[in-house]
Amino acid sequence: MQEAPSGAARHLLPRGEGQRTQFPLVTLARLSPHDTRNMQLIDIGANLTHDSFDRDRDAVLQRARDAGVAQLVITGASREHSPLALQLAQQHPGFLYATAGVHPHHAVEFTAECEAEMRTLHAHPQVVAVGECGLDYFRDFAPRPAQHRAFERQLQLAADNGKPLFLHQRDAHDDFLSIMRSFDGRLGPAVVHCFTGTREELFAYLDRDYYIGITGWLCDERRGAHLRELVRSIPANRLMIETDAPYLLPRTLKPMPKDRRNEPMFLSHIVEELARDRGEDVALTAANSTAAARAFFRLPAPAVAA
Repeated sequence: MQEAPSGAARHLLPRGEGQRTQFPLVTLARLSPHDTRNMQLIDIGANLTHDSFDRDRDAVLQRARDAGVAQLVITGASREHSPLALQLAQQHPGFLYATAGVHPHHAVEFTAECEAEMRTLHAHPQVVAVGECGLDYFRDFAPRPAQHRAFERQLQLAADNGKPLFLHQRDAHDDFLSIMRSFDGRLGPAVVHCFTGTREELFAYLDRDYYIGITGWLCDERRGAHLRELVRSIPANRLMIETDAPYLLPRTLKPMPKDRRNEPMFLSHIVEELARDRGEDVALTAANSTAAARAFFRLPAPAVAA
């Protein structure tokens, strides 16, 4: 197994300004056969307000439950979809939660009125993070000055309310870190969602105690090949899993769904691939990613069905 550089190794346990939630890492000795057969997974990012789910959303949620997804965080990524994410979460208390934010693609919509709406959403207990927010220079759907402003304003919201950050960064690493550094000492925990970056980017994030979200991108034999090595170096208490459904369908799924739509039920496939690449038992990877997500989002344990 590849050793993590010293910067990452320093942070195998949380540190910082008191905002990190510590939890005990799970070991195989603590896993019973029941745990191995019945993994409880948390999908930290699924776009369940996407219109591709309109026809069968309830069935999608049931399939997720049947596949071991115990809790799920719905990504709010725009002024339109953030309140919808909360509305959906409210229909399934204890199972669904939401984030509220404005993705960099939608940065131009982050007006004063939008900011006030986000502040109201963040006050709700089922909204467990600020975001999805950040920078995206890959597509540049919004002007970069607008992206910077929307990102900075959402970081200020997180500084004000103390909620975790659900972050997006693509081809904007230097500016992303520069803006994050300008808020040093004022923010709670942060996760870099859907990490697909370089080794240097990964260790820069780990050195700042950020959490890392891994998706089905890992399963792409071309674009995700480098991740198969990198995931070995992510400390277990900094690693979380997500589908980013309906996007990023794992390419190693067999059989592939005919409509090529990703959904939360496939989270179990991602954790199996992740465990293999980390050289771990899948139950261990699942248990630690669930513990990390539950601590990060401050989620209660789900109710046990009678």
